[in-house]
Amino acid sequence: MTITIDTAKLPTLLTALRLPTIARLWPDFCARADKEGWPAARLLAALAELELAEREQRRIQRHLAEARLPPGKTLDTFDFTLVPSLGKARIMALAEGDAWLGSGHNLLAFGPPGAGKSHAAAGLGHELVRRGYRVLFTRTTDIVQRLQAARQALTLAQEIAKLDRFDLLILDDLSYARKDQAETSVLFELISARYERRSIMITANQPFSGWDAIFPDKAMTVAAIDRLVHHATILEMNVESYRRRTALNAATSLRDTARDIDPVSASDTEKEN
Repeated sequence: MTITIDTAKLPTLLTALRLPTIARLWPDFCARADKEGWPAARLLAALAELELAEREQRRIQRHLAEARLPPGKTLDTFDFTLVPSLGKARIMALAEGDAWLGSGHNLLAFGPPGAGKSHAAAGLGHELVRRGYRVLFTRTTDIVQRLQAARQALTLAQEIAKLDRFDLLILDDLSYARKDQAETSVLFELISARYERRSIMITANQPFSGWDAIFPDKAMTVAAIDRLVHHATILEMNVESYRRRTALNAATSLRDTARDIDPVSASDTEKEN
């Protein structure tokens, strides 16, 4: 078999093969290979590795965009010292994903508003995406509205099936969903559809005893909780509100600054308070 080699066609060929990184880098690498006397196999391996590395980065960026994770809410910016019950080692182990996502294991994070539940969930989502998993972060009320619309359009089953492409659904602020909204039973249908197949992470201000306000009836509440906890890790985050603590620290700092500037006025202000 005779092969005619026309290097002028190389950019077109690489574009047709969908190898944009090699198409961009091959002239410089070929020049370097000629200068340093690289074997052909080394040149090919170097270009292939770079193509795969950039393809992986593009995949991560694409999946981060679809995950809709809150910006800046990563595990690097989470202060684990403020939530001793959480345990950094425990969360980093969960970030590996392989021990629980494959079996449809769930995560349930409980704590008062401002305890850092959403931040921890988003940070975990970031790490999982970087490890190759697909994640969707959504307010529970938003996903309920989305599924309600699908039910009205007679496409609820298809909509739930679309969510199967995500290894983890993070349903933030479950406690804000209320059964006085039309058809909150769609939330139960989502939980049932993913049971033992796909994982769900839920953040909630209310313990299980307060979930009667979410689902249409007692039986559905019990059934939903049963499915969620059957294979689940529960994260207790019962600490003082981070937002409240930050506000108090800011107020203290402001008062200390005022005292340094005008000790007399600061003293008078404290007496008034």
